[in-house]
Amino acid sequence: MVEAAHKAGMRIVGPNSQGLANFGTGAIASFSTMFMDMDRAEGHVAMLSQSGALSTVPVGFLRQKGIGVRHTHATGNDADITVGELAVAVAEDSEVRLLLLYLESIPETKYLEELAAVARDRDLPVIALKSGRTEAGRQAAQSHTGALANEDRVVDAFFEHHGIWRAPDMRGLVEATELYLKGWKPNGRRLVAISNSGAVCVMTADAATAAGMPMAKLAPETDKKLKAILPSFATTTNPIDITAALLSNSRLFGDILPVIAEDPAADAFLIGVPVAGPGYDVPAFARDTAAFGRQTGKPLVVAATQKSVADEFSAHGTIVFPTEVEGVAALNQFLSHRELMARTRGRQAKRAKSAPAPAGAMKMLNEADSLALLAARGIPVVPHRLCHAREDAIAALAAIGGPVVVKGCSADIAHKSELGLVRLGVATPEAVAGIYDDMERIIHDHGARFDGVIVAAMARGRREIMIGAHRDPVFGPVVAMGDGGKYVEIFRDTALLLPPFTQADAEAALRRLRVAPLFAGVRGEPPMDVAALSDAIVRIGALMADPEAKVMSLDLNPVMLGSEGKGCVVVDAVVFRA
Repeated sequence: MVEAAHKAGMRIVGPNSQGLANFGTGAIASFSTMFMDMDRAEGHVAMLSQSGALSTVPVGFLRQKGIGVRHTHATGNDADITVGELAVAVAEDSEVRLLLLYLESIPETKYLEELAAVARDRDLPVIALKSGRTEAGRQAAQSHTGALANEDRVVDAFFEHHGIWRAPDMRGLVEATELYLKGWKPNGRRLVAISNSGAVCVMTADAATAAGMPMAKLAPETDKKLKAILPSFATTTNPIDITAALLSNSRLFGDILPVIAEDPAADAFLIGVPVAGPGYDVPAFARDTAAFGRQTGKPLVVAATQKSVADEFSAHGTIVFPTEVEGVAALNQFLSHRELMARTRGRQAKRAKSAPAPAGAMKMLNEADSLALLAARGIPVVPHRLCHAREDAIAALAAIGGPVVVKGCSADIAHKSELGLVRLGVATPEAVAGIYDDMERIIHDHGARFDGVIVAAMARGRREIMIGAHRDPVFGPVVAMGDGGKYVEIFRDTALLLPPFTQADAEAALRRLRVAPLFAGVRGEPPMDVAALSDAIVRIGALMADPEAKVMSLDLNPVMLGSEGKGCVVVDAVVFRA
């Protein structure tokens, strides 16, 4: 079908497509009955999906919230026009202010990268829901689309690299939509919370802290002014508890908001109104809140469970959530996404993706050649010598100074310790000579090529780190970093980056590791040299992105990380080249 269409100058959407709908032009080419009662040019959101149902379900959620949609397109199995290619065209529509994606597979990245570039130029937020996070989900997605499943952690890294927010579920795809459509340009994530309920204040503080949104410390002058307005038993430190005194004095709400608006500490606001029935001037609360929002120009949400109260705030254009937890979650997503977009705004470099070598075409370098390749790229490696005779090994011991590490070297053996090819703390010429003979015999007994014996210095450090890299068939070079040592595959404390990336990107990735608190030093220890480690990681990224290097994968474990100023050093390396 695709071949016949292309010969005739046509393009195909599908197969297995529900169709396309552009409410801006009124071009509805879809069999979804949902569209029969939708108005033309309803809104500024675009929804693109490889699934028919998931192209319309989010639209239903958004319409319930009173949010209009401009585009909703389902591309099905992407035999010709892919969801990414269509998304690039939709992103160029100046009326689109938020673009949503549902993906089950990513067979290639060209158009998603183009989409990210257009979105950067337009400052257009893109949110993607990519299913198949679990093995069961990947199998279901593969049977649905016929496309090979993507490694989920690499998908995360790809989206982060390009400033695309990855939603965990349908709620995360649409729940913060109203915040994006307000056009706010936040400068931070410090939160100020205000409520007439102490419990709501406490739960807001809990939710914000868990989300990494610090409660802003208000200026002493602000606190002084609030104390002059609120009753003595109210709480004027953030979160601000007006208490039930609001029932007897509905002006308390309107009086404190202008004071808070003048304080520069806050980046976002949450106002909780869990109880406000007869006796409360809810219309005044809603008017004052809307005026407060216009005065600050900063992200603002209201938490109100009662429908009558929520409707009053909504009527004045304020964003309302049923609970403070949902409000904080939406704020966190919006603020975090805007921060991600800011970090990637200057990233214009094209991703390097040479095709992977065919099966059987890769060759493993022996450890000496692997270390030499790294050293040529400015990556610090342990002082060592490759020895081809016992006499050379004895001379290496004298030159390096004992005790040393002695390792068998063979391009046919990747994991040496299991075969007894690693000996630590070797201190005498006799021991070195005997070990040389043992290792030559062991390697020959396993039918492997004997490339000599490595005599290396005993490297010291504060922490064993792992740096790995491979060439993903879809996403290209991927660099992994994390806690190293022999338990690396058990604890799986790693972060991924896609080249090109900066030293700041590498440091940020390292800070996400579970072991990251150790880097700062604990119990009186000095901090570790994260800057040196980040520099090595950036150099690995450049090596993987260099098509002339032809490196297909590498495994550096351990990399010994020293105290600040002491650097890091690669102790063991395995490199595969095309």
